[in-house]
Amino acid sequence: MYIAWDIIPSCWIIMLIGLCGGVCSGKHAIAEYLVQYQGFQLLELSSTTFPRISNGPGDHLSLQHSEEKRKVTTQSVFVFKTTETLLTFVTKRWRERWVTTDIWDITTLDLLLQRPFFLLVSVDAPVSLRWQRFRDRCCSRQLDPPDLERFVVWDDKHLYDKDHGRTYLTDRAQVRLFNPTSSLEELHNALGSLDLANELRLRPNWDQYFMQLASLAAQRSNCMKRRVGCVLVREHRVISTGYNGTPRNTKNCNEGGCPRCNHGEAGGTSLSMCLCIHAEENALLEAGRERIGKGAVLYCDTCPCLTCTVKIAQVGISEVVYSKGYSMDEESAAILRGAGINLRQFSPPRNGLVYLQRTDAMD
Repeated sequence: MYIAWDIIPSCWIIMLIGLCGGVCSGKHAIAEYLVQYQGFQLLELSSTTFPRISNGPGDHLSLQHSEEKRKVTTQSVFVFKTTETLLTFVTKRWRERWVTTDIWDITTLDLLLQRPFFLLVSVDAPVSLRWQRFRDRCCSRQLDPPDLERFVVWDDKHLYDKDHGRTYLTDRAQVRLFNPTSSLEELHNALGSLDLANELRLRPNWDQYFMQLASLAAQRSNCMKRRVGCVLVREHRVISTGYNGTPRNTKNCNEGGCPRCNHGEAGGTSLSMCLCIHAEENALLEAGRERIGKGAVLYCDTCPCLTCTVKIAQVGISEVVYSKGYSMDEESAAILRGAGINLRQFSPPRNGLVYLQRTDAMD
């Protein structure tokens, strides 16, 4: 069941979704879904100057481009001559939601990405399925469809052309959708579950922001077993950060500094041999008890182990937020609960590569 667009509250945060991707990947089907069921309105850039990849079945691309967009919605379509005028229009209509499929080059994309309300979404599908969709489209227009080999050669140009290849755009997408289905109902159900218009994709809330900082800190880790990052926060201000690795002025773990990690010991064994300081320990040591004070929150991309948990309880942390589980989660949770410390797991909206197919359809 879907919500009619005209009853969606107009106070939602402004969002402009840009859809890019290969030919017949499903961009326009997704735009149509957003318009019909998520309260979006379609924006177009004038197609008189968009780049074309010629010498192939894609010579019909201009026909495809204009006709597909006319199918997207029966609502009004707003057409602009330049990206600048489009952005000015959207900025003034800040209570509404917008979508466009007209992202043709890096210059256009760079302008759009400057705005905090813009979300770039790429769409892809198996080349054999895209070829079949293209064949069906040609047949419906009484055009000779290409064979698979000819389509693939042209599609490669479309994606990887040095000046206008779509890959240069899709590589910068915040969300990447893989669309392997030919069923609109299945596609709509998958998009409904995804919640593509979640405002956390545009501006992270405090949990997401600090968890991303913890993940960034983890990239500095030199531990051969596992990268872990941690951030200590009070009143939405960072007190300290930490990542796991050998102590200061000693040989890094990834240079042979920790015998246990470099010998590949199983998790939870030979812990007394480990020379690596955990991310949580590093953050606590850097901050010190006096700086931590009351109301501090510890963000860690992995649930703390027992050793770190008892230290967290000792220094007076009020809350622990983590993203990934660990083998000692239940034991750690019991200690924190006994110490009056709140423990919770945070799961942000899915970004990166998302497979648009229902689980039950894949069984």
